[in-house]
Amino acid sequence: MYALVDCNNFYASCERVFDPRLEERPIVVLSNNDGCVIARSNEAKALGIAMGEPAFKKEDVYARHNVAVFSSNFALYGDMSQRVMRTLAHHSAAMEIYSIDEAFLDCSGLTADGMDRFGSNLRKTVKQWTGIPVSIGVAPTKTLAKVANHIAKRLPDDSGVCVLTKEETIEYCLKKLPVEKLWGVGRRYARFLRSWGINTAWDLRRMPEGWIKENMTVVGLRLQKELKGEPCIPLEDQPQKKKEICTSRSFGTMVTELDELKQAVSMYATRCAEKLRTQNSCTNLVNVFLHTNPFRPDLPQYKNVRCARLPVASNSTLTVVQAALRGLESIYREGYQYKKAGVIVSGLVPANTVQYNLFHPTDEDRHMRLMTAMDKVNDREGRDVLRVAEQGFARRWTLRQERLSPCYTTRWADFMTITV
Repeated sequence: MYALVDCNNFYASCERVFDPRLEERPIVVLSNNDGCVIARSNEAKALGIAMGEPAFKKEDVYARHNVAVFSSNFALYGDMSQRVMRTLAHHSAAMEIYSIDEAFLDCSGLTADGMDRFGSNLRKTVKQWTGIPVSIGVAPTKTLAKVANHIAKRLPDDSGVCVLTKEETIEYCLKKLPVEKLWGVGRRYARFLRSWGINTAWDLRRMPEGWIKENMTVVGLRLQKELKGEPCIPLEDQPQKKKEICTSRSFGTMVTELDELKQAVSMYATRCAEKLRTQNSCTNLVNVFLHTNPFRPDLPQYKNVRCARLPVASNSTLTVVQAALRGLESIYREGYQYKKAGVIVSGLVPANTVQYNLFHPTDEDRHMRLMTAMDKVNDREGRDVLRVAEQGFARRWTLRQERLSPCYTTRWADFMTITV
């Protein structure tokens, strides 16, 4: 048996944890540069505010209904996610972190009644320990657990827990679930399935296996078996290492000067290097790209990308930053207003299998000792307390975040104080 624990309206819930005045008030969270809606509370959904909608289109709605609008505070959301996941890990022998606000738990050994109690108790514990409300779906397979969670979020009694074990209950729920709501069925597959009269999850489950395999490959066959209650997707308690890492941002204001672009690219390269060290990988290829704003046809347009191959795979911030800056200098052109830049590291290999070069002048062991020291200081004192000089301090190019909430849990200056 598997349980899928999903945080309800996670970003909005994180904002509510530290400001009780937001309870029952509509909340929206905006994307980078305060552009589009990426999260909504239930109250905001009821007002017809759509996911991905440009914020400026609903400014009158925000004002009329006293909607609380926030810039995305990923430092806060990431830390709150870790707190939720630690709480879940404390109550399960095996867990797979599926996303920032979702996790699968192994519920083997629990009876049907035990699953209900487990779900209810876990939901109360997560709320008490972190302040985040969650919904829990329990079923024999991960796909059915996703279905159960979808139902748990919409239960009229607000119990927040749905257990799918009885065949008649599973059949009823699958008949009510549109096929496009199924885990793993995207828009293209949904259109294809509906063209064949497959409108619900139950319709897909009843299709001949031969047809499924021919038209949806072995992935579709695995999905169908999961709908039938046959576990085909195991719990991955060890996250898979990324094969490619990208860090990029749109600038809050247009950038024209090379020095400012160097600061931005240096920061993006630093983040890539940090992520490499986190998963114990090294990169062979460092790609840097930049482009102007394609939505401003009135301005001159330009875009380019450059790839640099490292003589020895590395995860050193110094090495990755140097390679990224060389690439940036080769593609930068004066006379353009740049809107976005980024760094992509690829050709990743495990850090313990790096092939060294006899003629490479860099002392990689010394770099690793330096990176270990930097990571420890930055983990303890705060991100970028130690940084490469090229990152700079002015950062006029950073994201526009006019409605940013405090980083209540990750920045000393933003910690809440209570006077007794």
